[in-house]
Amino acid sequence: MTDGAEAVENHGGDAAVQGDGAGTAPTGRARVEADAAARGVSIRVVERPAARSLEEAAQLLGIEPSDIVKTLVVKRSDDTFVFALVPGGRKISWPKLRAVLHVNKLQLPDAAVALEATGYERGTITPFGSTTAWPVVADTSIQGRTVSMGAGEHGYSLFVDADDVVAAYAATVADITDPE
Repeated sequence: MTDGAEAVENHGGDAAVQGDGAGTAPTGRARVEADAAARGVSIRVVERPAARSLEEAAQLLGIEPSDIVKTLVVKRSDDTFVFALVPGGRKISWPKLRAVLHVNKLQLPDAAVALEATGYERGTITPFGSTTAWPVVADTSIQGRTVSMGAGEHGYSLFVDADDVVAAYAATVADITDPE
């Protein structure tokens, strides 16, 4: 983590979700923090500058690129979705993921569809606080590690024990990736 980064910790305790007092919905980060608390998952949210690459993001956060886990929204042919948790430096193996999900067709939806399905813009997506709790499939390589993920808003990352995410979402853990 870089010096001067703002960290906000949530240790799985009670959290109130509040908007701006004018009847607006809570921010993405507030949804993330409230959902993590409700699930009993300890997270640490860190403010960070924008990065132009995986390597730059890892350097800004003081971690290895493989410790950054992308939450990818994957659309099934029945118009439902799953979250695929993919570590940095790896990509979805479509044949592997199709076999795990027992389907013949999957696709990455466009940004507008992903936003509608989750309530989050690309680059901020996380299972925590998604407007719909889609199933989660995690690549085996994230197990046993602290990872960084999207935190529901641009300019923030969250740190979490990957095993806690798997447990909180009853995620399927499988080999679903290949090296980039």
